[in-house]
Amino acid sequence: MSETFTSVSQEEAGFRERARLSFDLDADICVIGAGLAGLSIALEAARLGASVAVLEGRHVGWNASGNQLGAVTPGFALPLTELIERIGFEDASELWTLSKQGAEFVRANATEENMPGIGLTDGVLEVSNVDAGDRLISRLQMLNEDFDTEAEGWQVDRVRAALKTDRYFHGVYYPKAFQVDGRKYVHGLAALARRAGARIFEDTPVVSIDHSGIRKRIVTPSARLRATHIVLAGNIHLGAPLRRLSETLLPVWRYAGITAPLGERLHEIIGFKGSVMDSDGVDHFRIVDGDRLMWESPETTWAARPQRFAGSVKRRIRTIFPRLGDVEITETFGGATGQTVHGMPQIGQLRRGLWVASGFGRQGMNTSAMAGQLIARSILWGDERWKLFSPFELVWAGGTTGRVAGQLVGIWGRTSSAAAGSLARYRERARIKDREREARVAEANRAAGTGPRRPPPPEVRPRLAPTPQPAATEEAEPVSHEQGVSQ
Repeated sequence: MSETFTSVSQEEAGFRERARLSFDLDADICVIGAGLAGLSIALEAARLGASVAVLEGRHVGWNASGNQLGAVTPGFALPLTELIERIGFEDASELWTLSKQGAEFVRANATEENMPGIGLTDGVLEVSNVDAGDRLISRLQMLNEDFDTEAEGWQVDRVRAALKTDRYFHGVYYPKAFQVDGRKYVHGLAALARRAGARIFEDTPVVSIDHSGIRKRIVTPSARLRATHIVLAGNIHLGAPLRRLSETLLPVWRYAGITAPLGERLHEIIGFKGSVMDSDGVDHFRIVDGDRLMWESPETTWAARPQRFAGSVKRRIRTIFPRLGDVEITETFGGATGQTVHGMPQIGQLRRGLWVASGFGRQGMNTSAMAGQLIARSILWGDERWKLFSPFELVWAGGTTGRVAGQLVGIWGRTSSAAAGSLARYRERARIKDREREARVAEANRAAGTGPRRPPPPEVRPRLAPTPQPAATEEAEPVSHEQGVSQ
């Protein structure tokens, strides 16, 4: 049986098909939470032959899972060098491989046949707001040689040829990374899980859990469910029965805005077709619907109406791309994610038959997909690779104090990033002026017959990927290879 979705009908389908659990039920696996992680687990487990019931207190994808930009890049929020320091090279390499498999899980599901209108496009560009050529070379060597990830270094002039702004310097292009319509993907994932045999019950909050014994018992307002395995995939919204687990996550909200159509001027200023994110985690944007710009706002640890962030998104766009002028934000959306203290997702078995999949804030869509594969295959096949996450224990996030600290750290990070960027641009302008002055002096000396007859050697820059020559047509796209790369 085939199902089709349009830009709105996919979301409406979730409301039409919404069903509460109103009768007692037995299942092999009960998943609590119908976001990206919970639905990935349900889909993978149902495909492997298990009977699966998903309990969702509201509706599919109501929070961050249904409100994100849709970039899919292997890796984690924890920088690769820190991951290696924490667990060693071999385990870090294996975790990185799992994260790439998670990205491929998303790609395999996000086809036009499975999810019409999903709009998958290749290529993600990570840019730096400081001149980081030397550090970039060592990172590229690590990604390409040690972690088998296709990544390409872009010189400053190539980055600025694609993005008409002086705010960014070097970049790393990941040709195998990609992006999808994130809001459609979560509903398409639910449709695939249902098609595979999983049962999804919405408007069904969990009142209590008894995880003792072989068959665990879950109580909802109108029915009871028994299952051999329970997977907690509700992020920071697990509620009173599992508040202690929720408190290991720092709640962080991030909102996004979409501009009104900007016409051809958008493509004249932003010539890159994929997602763009900066290495400090401040900017994340891409072109959608042909000539509209979708842009994320900075993080906050306090909830607010998404409309309140339209102004900050608008100002950020004007700061980075002043030539776009005063854009109009016509749509805003967002949601809360849970971030861990150690910067890695929480994936594994808490006790026999009780599993957790959470902490995906800043991790990217690949990690929730990876969690789905790991947990389903562990339950049904005995795959124990989830133990690679054992060093990243459940750590209390600090409650209100942690939220205040997180907000201050975020402000400090953005301020430091802005200061570092301003200093880098000042030094760049100073270097240009020095070269221009030296050229004028040399020219004057040559004219007087007293100076060197040859111009000074050009500034030596790191050898990265060369800037492609402009094609005969106005629309140029970055060199495309096949996939590589955190969310």
